[in-house]
Amino acid sequence: MASSAKKGLKKGQELTYKGKALVRKGNMLYYGNGNEKYIITMKIMESEKIKDLKVATKVSIELQKNDPSLRSREKVVKKAEREGLYQALDIGTIWLEDALGS
Repeated sequence: MASSAKKGLKKGQELTYKGKALVRKGNMLYYGNGNEKYIITMKIMESEKIKDLKVATKVSIELQKNDPSLRSREKVVKKAEREGLYQALDIGTIWLEDALGS
């Protein structure tokens, strides 16, 4: 999250997208609720600077099982790369809704 995006949030509030938590830590984004069976992880692979803003241009997306007993490779259900954060979040949302619905 950019610091300007955080300014609108009150202490203790989290950023959400379509009713699910969206958390950024460095170049990683995590989408979904920690108590559900699946989550989406997105890694910003490349970015470019447009004026004073750093914009993601290549993002890796993974649908993962939310099970701490599994090894990293065993958690991955689906994987893809997209151009830009919007396209990555769009496909990630579809994957997550589909996985949680079944």
